[in-house]
Amino acid sequence: MTSDFPILATRIGKRPLVYLDNAATTQKPEAVLQAEREYYERLNSNIHRGAHYLSRMATEAHEQARGTTARFLNASSEREVVFTSGCTAGINLVSQVLALSGWVTAGDEILVTTDSHHSNIVPWQMLCERTGAVLRPIPLTPELTFDMAAYLDMLGPRTRIVSAPYISNALGVLNPIAQMIEAAKRNRPDCIFLVDGAQSTAHTAVDVQALGCDFYAFSGHKVYAPTGTGVLWGREELLAQLPPWLGGGEMIKEVSFTSTTYNELPFKYEAGTPNIAGNIVLAAALDYVKNIGLAKIDEHEQRLTRSLYDGLTALGGINILGPREGRGALVSVIIPGVHHYDLGTLLDQMGIAVRTGHHCCQPLMQYLGTTGTTRYSFALYNTEEDVAAALSATERALNMLL
Repeated sequence: MTSDFPILATRIGKRPLVYLDNAATTQKPEAVLQAEREYYERLNSNIHRGAHYLSRMATEAHEQARGTTARFLNASSEREVVFTSGCTAGINLVSQVLALSGWVTAGDEILVTTDSHHSNIVPWQMLCERTGAVLRPIPLTPELTFDMAAYLDMLGPRTRIVSAPYISNALGVLNPIAQMIEAAKRNRPDCIFLVDGAQSTAHTAVDVQALGCDFYAFSGHKVYAPTGTGVLWGREELLAQLPPWLGGGEMIKEVSFTSTTYNELPFKYEAGTPNIAGNIVLAAALDYVKNIGLAKIDEHEQRLTRSLYDGLTALGGINILGPREGRGALVSVIIPGVHHYDLGTLLDQMGIAVRTGHHCCQPLMQYLGTTGTTRYSFALYNTEEDVAAALSATERALNMLL
């Protein structure tokens, strides 16, 4: 699989690149690169509006991509798949239309997890500012896992929205999403539950119908697709009920100077020319992942994650955040006496690409009493040799820094 990714042949000085920053963005396989080139060479045209050949072919390819995405998520209908520019856009879309609809009123409560990305905090804060609702963070256990007991205590008659990441991008911890959704719906059937799938979609199979959530958002660039692509899945009855977010072309059926009739789903939420090439190529990336098999990918990445976790533990003096089991394909560490940026810089000089900083999780970092961590994250193309190189480089860097 590594040979499918041309960029992995890059060398950092005399060292081969070991790319362990996949939670930030994944590299792109040849099949995805070729799909984008093929679109611009063979199909490039605006869609849905033209009667000519290229427009028809581009429209067909674009809507086939929607169908591919719907099947990947096990959506009940293609009408439930809204193309966006990424997970952030998807969450903002939901928060904005809920504000416009009057769904949330003063005193209502919105629950988010302490390990949430800023994109799962700020849109809800903005909603609270507009409506008088209250944002409440769900705490973590001392082991840095989701505190189910605290969550159950927080659920109440004013709980209107719950929004949580499937996998924490900063801790790597796998949240018990299915149980969280079930509890929220049991407490209040009309409670909206949104799943931030940015860190899960490339690693574990997603069945939105089985989960029972109301919305699921993810970014394409973390699933081997181009940047600027993403998906918001929403239950059809909710999408039909809620108002549109943006106004303009494509989201309309009829327009006069006195009124507008909105388009049918999902086009009601896709104003303007979409990222046609990006959405088509996103489907190519999802097909690539599906053909390999998410169960196979998960097994491979879990093996690498445990190997890294155990190796870092053996080095000693490293605070690995979260337990060994029940995590996604990433490991974050804090090393007393070592600044995360210094460690990341030395690792880069040895050809190891990792992420340092707060990972867009400043409230979590405040909770942990730190300014940031060093994060190693895996994709399907990583190998045991990558793990060995990362451990060797980390040991060498610590010998320089401590």
